[in-house]
Amino acid sequence: MVKHSEKAFHKGRILIPAITFLVGTVLVFAGISRGEMAVVLRKAIHICLECIGIG
Repeated sequence: MVKHSEKAFHKGRILIPAITFLVGTVLVFAGISRGEMAVVLRKAIHICLECIGIG
């Protein structure tokens, strides 16, 4: 028989990652809708070019 505290622990073990995933997904889509993806890509290219000595 499963105790009440074990059920709550199991529920929390599933609920916390699910909420974190949903919040992360919402924030990713918010960044994409604001055009942040292009800004991040531009910065990444600039950093890579600096690392190899071209930029």
